[in-house]
Amino acid sequence: MERNRRSLAVVVLVSLLGIAGCGGSGGDTPRLRIEVIGTRTHDPKAFTEGLEVDGTVLYESTGMPGASRVRATDLTTGDELASVELPAPYFGEGVTRAGDTVWQLTWQDRVAIARDPATLAERFRVSYDGEGWGLCTRAGRLVMSNGSDTLTFRDPLTFAPTGTVTLTNHNNVQLNELDCAADGSVYANSYPTDEILRIDPETGDVLAVIDASGLLPATVRASTDVLNGIAQLPGTDHFLITGKYWPTVFEVRFVPD
Repeated sequence: MERNRRSLAVVVLVSLLGIAGCGGSGGDTPRLRIEVIGTRTHDPKAFTEGLEVDGTVLYESTGMPGASRVRATDLTTGDELASVELPAPYFGEGVTRAGDTVWQLTWQDRVAIARDPATLAERFRVSYDGEGWGLCTRAGRLVMSNGSDTLTFRDPLTFAPTGTVTLTNHNNVQLNELDCAADGSVYANSYPTDEILRIDPETGDVLAVIDASGLLPATVRASTDVLNGIAQLPGTDHFLITGKYWPTVFEVRFVPD
């Protein structure tokens, strides 16, 4: 993922070199754009790695050693309901609620933490192979990204892997934060671009590419990091999206380009 191995200048350079093409085939994939419905304030010190809405609660997991945490806030008021820090050197990653458990990933620590959904207190930990990036819950199983073009399915109780699916088009992208949407698809931030991919998790087909560029003024964007964080608002076709160190969360719809 982005981490300490690159600077904002590298991200900008990579984007300018045409990462928007997503790699591989997929030139006929429908393209969508962002329609902004509204905005909310966001902690500009939050290196956002995971974002999920469950009912009236917004969960957010943040990264960076010594600054990683998971928090729960009231979706309507923004009031903090619970917050827990991860001790260094843990680097927080994706987060999702599955039943009565909130799962939080770590990046290269190969540890997933099971938490109480109300207090966020740690219940237990499990280990996994590879890196942890994004996480969401769909149809009774967890969906996880690891910075490749493959999604891994996991048991929501044990975290054991139960299968994988690799993208059939737009291959070689780096799937980052995930959201398992009500329509059955998985939305994924494509690192390090300003694009969001809508994926069929059964087949690996990329159903749409969403251009989320230009949300922040250039002067503000220059002091932030990549787009990351997507969560559908229940009962609507609206999503919350934000980025690392972004001062704003955008409420948006995805509409034809």
